[in-house]
Amino acid sequence: MKARIYQPAKTAMQSGTANTRQWLLEFEPASGKQIDSLMGWVGSSDTRGQLRMKFASLDDAKSYAKRHDISVEVQKPHVKKRRIQAYSDNFK
Repeated sequence: MKARIYQPAKTAMQSGTANTRQWLLEFEPASGKQIDSLMGWVGSSDTRGQLRMKFASLDDAKSYAKRHDISVEVQKPHVKKRRIQAYSDNFK
């Protein structure tokens, strides 16, 4: 079983970064999704695709994966470079 560990980016609906401080562990899908012929719904028999685990730090997520023999891929977060300027700089 394979999983990935990452920090989520902020959504377009957020102005702050409150939900981006935690680390998430998500499993890769083991099988593709099937279309139900009667209703047309899309589903899967893979229940791990619904699982999303939250951790306070990267080390906690890695230690959990190591304890449960899960091979992981860690995606480092993109660090946004802040450019600080004064309001008066808009009128130069």
